[in-house]
Amino acid sequence: MKNKLINDIEANMASCLNNEQLAKLDKALKSSLSDVEFIENGKRISPISEVNYLNLFIEAKRVEGCSEKTLKYYELIIKPLLSKLNTSISRITTEDLRKYLNDYQQRNNSSKVSIDNVRRIFSSFFSWLEDENYIIKNPVRRIHKIKAAKVVKETYSQETMQLLRDNCKTIRDLAIIDFLSSTGVRIGELVKLNITDIDFNNKECIVFGKGSKERRVYFDSSTKLHLLAYINERDDDNEALFVSLLKPFNRLEISGVEIMLRNLGKKLGIKKVHPHKFRRTMATNAIDKGMPVEQVQKLLGHSKIDTTMQYAMVDQNNVKISYRKFIG
Repeated sequence: MKNKLINDIEANMASCLNNEQLAKLDKALKSSLSDVEFIENGKRISPISEVNYLNLFIEAKRVEGCSEKTLKYYELIIKPLLSKLNTSISRITTEDLRKYLNDYQQRNNSSKVSIDNVRRIFSSFFSWLEDENYIIKNPVRRIHKIKAAKVVKETYSQETMQLLRDNCKTIRDLAIIDFLSSTGVRIGELVKLNITDIDFNNKECIVFGKGSKERRVYFDSSTKLHLLAYINERDDDNEALFVSLLKPFNRLEISGVEIMLRNLGKKLGIKKVHPHKFRRTMATNAIDKGMPVEQVQKLLGHSKIDTTMQYAMVDQNNVKISYRKFIG
């Protein structure tokens, strides 16, 4: 109630005061009303404490469907900011945030991409505060996207893919590589799958992506054969599609897949063998072979087509052939 009253007054004065004057008004109002108690329906109303704004934001994002992993990351990034600035949420300025981002970058030797991720999280938080009328203006609005050099990320060549397949120690590992490369699923989606999720007749399955969104993905005949061979040789009763090699045959975790691929890469002298590279390779190959980017976007489960384009790198030789074909 108290904060809402202060915000209403400041909102009415925003058109005739600059930021410095608004900050002074905010300070004066909070000082003058600090000992004032509000009563509604016979009950005292306490102002929302500063530490609770983050909790309210997290709760709002949870209702919107954000995963617990995302919510923890929000908290990990925002909490140190509030602790460092140690001031009223409405008094945090653009200059405060710029200085914090600069200090953060220097302290952690962070890349421009990492710093822009932090900026985006701050923007989400303060935009929410503005929408909920807890602050008048979002101080992140004047901090623009941090430009970073675009790095061409590598994909697996056909030769490398065959080397990986030929050197798998177990049929399980071969099935994992086949499944990752043919479906383009995220590693987190892979480890959540159960055997009953797989439609072998139609060579497809439903995966649960980010934000608990369902989507259908497809796999090829080679993947089908290796999956069936792996499942048929198992003697456990775990419902998971992929399990550990040793008893008690628990569901395979993300770290287990990553370690398996990393060790396979070291054995073959192949650098940076990791699950996400299979996803990028699938997207690149699909676009390179003529699949419309909108359909690749659907397969990958991206909400924005720009994200899909970041994954896919069209072969330059095919660009040249297309140019000769369509333009001359």
